[in-house]
Amino acid sequence: MSWTSAAPAISAAFLASLVEAVEAVTIVLAVGTVRGWRSAGTGALAGLAALALVVLTLSPVLERVPLPALQLVVGVLLVLFGTRWLHKAILRAAGIVPLRDEQRVFERTSTELRSSLAHRPMVRVDWVAALACFKGVLLEGLEVVFIVLAVGTGHGLLRAASLGALAACALVVAIGFAVHRPLVRVPENTLKLAVGILLSAFGVFWSGEGLGVPWPGGDLALPALAALILLAALLWIAGLRRRERRRARSAAQPSQSPHP
Repeated sequence: MSWTSAAPAISAAFLASLVEAVEAVTIVLAVGTVRGWRSAGTGALAGLAALALVVLTLSPVLERVPLPALQLVVGVLLVLFGTRWLHKAILRAAGIVPLRDEQRVFERTSTELRSSLAHRPMVRVDWVAALACFKGVLLEGLEVVFIVLAVGTGHGLLRAASLGALAACALVVAIGFAVHRPLVRVPENTLKLAVGILLSAFGVFWSGEGLGVPWPGGDLALPALAALILLAALLWIAGLRRRERRRARSAAQPSQSPHP
């Protein structure tokens, strides 16, 4: 395992887990604030147990797949996954799509829980509230599991990627439950842009390896690919911003009707 391949794997797993953990913790905080921490904790722990079961089930299966085939399949999936993150992050950075507001998500989730559970008595474990936490943790965590397995399997990086993911989750959980409020200052879109770049770079690199492409410099081609994708993303953002400014100026100009 070389540092040039381990560092991007750890970074991708850490940043992706940071983003998804912020979203999951927001849901758990909302449930815990409205319906009690016992219910929120029960649902969150059940979601984590389900994610661990997915990892334990898939890891041995993936290790039996021939490496070139695994690299090609995982590489293509990473490209698709990474470009999806990139697309969303670029549109938000250009101002076309509004940024995600964790405080607003927290307030909306809390309001929905209060209205839907208004007539339910408080019990030791509210299973409806626990299910909300379970779904939130499971759905957000599945993306993390996929990323960890994709960047770690077949290259001896599974432990490194797992450590990066666990570190990010532990950090977000510790901060979130220390302050008991959503992490609204986390630059989520910047993180999503970085994750999209790393996943796309991994995808292109491993797709090439699966097809037998001899990358110049070996693993050193990975950071070079990431730099090229970053440059393309920045140019795309700049172009979209210019287009949006032109549209705004055109919309602001009063329409001129021809004189009779």
